[in-house]
Amino acid sequence: MEDKQESLGTVIVAGLANLAIAVAKLVAGLVSGSSAMLSEAAHSAADTVTEVLLFIAVRRAGRPADARHPFGYGMAGFFWALMAAFATLIGGAGFSITHGVHEIAHGEELADLRLSYLVLAIAFVVEGISLLKALSQVRGQARRLRVSPGRYVARTPDTALKAVVFEDAAALVGLLIAAAGLLGYQVTGSSLWDGAASVVIGLLLLGVALNLIRANASLLIGQSAPARVEREIRAELLAMPEVEAVVELLTMMLGPDEIMVAARVDFVDESTAGALERAADRVERTLAERFPAISQVFLDPTPGEQAKRGRAVGDDADRDA
Repeated sequence: MEDKQESLGTVIVAGLANLAIAVAKLVAGLVSGSSAMLSEAAHSAADTVTEVLLFIAVRRAGRPADARHPFGYGMAGFFWALMAAFATLIGGAGFSITHGVHEIAHGEELADLRLSYLVLAIAFVVEGISLLKALSQVRGQARRLRVSPGRYVARTPDTALKAVVFEDAAALVGLLIAAAGLLGYQVTGSSLWDGAASVVIGLLLLGVALNLIRANASLLIGQSAPARVEREIRAELLAMPEVEAVVELLTMMLGPDEIMVAARVDFVDESTAGALERAADRVERTLAERFPAISQVFLDPTPGEQAKRGRAVGDDADRDA
C-alpha cells in the first residue's frame, strides 16, 4: 500500500508539471512558429494525458478483490498503463514526426526565439525535479530489493513508476534536441534544423511508447515474477522441513506488487491427511510472511517420483505422436 501511495504521488507531481509546461511550450511555439517547440508542446500534452491515465491505473489497481474479480484489480493497472503508452505513441510521436516532416518539406520562417529558449530552460528545471522524485522512489525500492536502480526500472511491474521515469528522461532529452534545433536555425537560417529536431523528438517518443507497450502487454498476458524472486521462493520452500522437493513452481504478476504462486510440492511423508493439511498451511503462511507481495498461494501435493514418471510418459507420447 505504501508503494502504491508513493507511485500515486510521483504520478501527480509529473502530471502537474507536464500540464504547466505544455501550456508554456504551446504559447512559445505559436509565437515563434517553431515546429520543435510545437512538438514539445504536443509531447508535454501527451505526457499530461499519460499521467491522467496512470493516475487511473494506480487507483484502479488498488481496488480490493470482490466476488466478480477474486484475484483483485491489479491487472487493471496494467491495462490503463498500456492506454497511457498508446497516448504517448499517438499524441506525442505521431504529431511530432508529421509536423516535423511538413516543416522540412515546406520550410517556415521563425520569429523571435527568446521566449522559446526561456520556456525550454524553465521546463528543463521542472522536468528535472519530477525525474528526481521518480528516481528517489526507484532508488528506495531498488535498495529494498537489493538490485541496481537500472535493473529495477527495467524489470519492475510498477508500470506507472516506469512510465514516469522513461517519459521524464525522454522529456529532458527532447528539450535539449529542441534547443539544438532552434540554435541550428539561428546559425544557418534554415528551418531544416527545426523540422529535423521535431522528427527526432517524435522518434524518441516512439521508442519510449513501444517499450512501455511491450512491458504492459507482457504483464497483461500473465508475466511471471522476476527470476530472482522465483529463485528465492523456491529456496524458501526447500528450506521448510515439511517440503521434500519442489516439483514445479509457477508464478504470475496479479498487479504491480501482487504475486500469485502455484506450486506442485513433494511433501515429506505424513501419516494422516490432517497432518498434510497443516503442513500446507504452514508453508502458505511462511511464504506470505517472507514475501509480502504474495497475495495468492496454491499448493498441489505431488509425489516427486510420480511426477517424474508422469512427465516421462507424457514426453514419450509426444514423441510417438
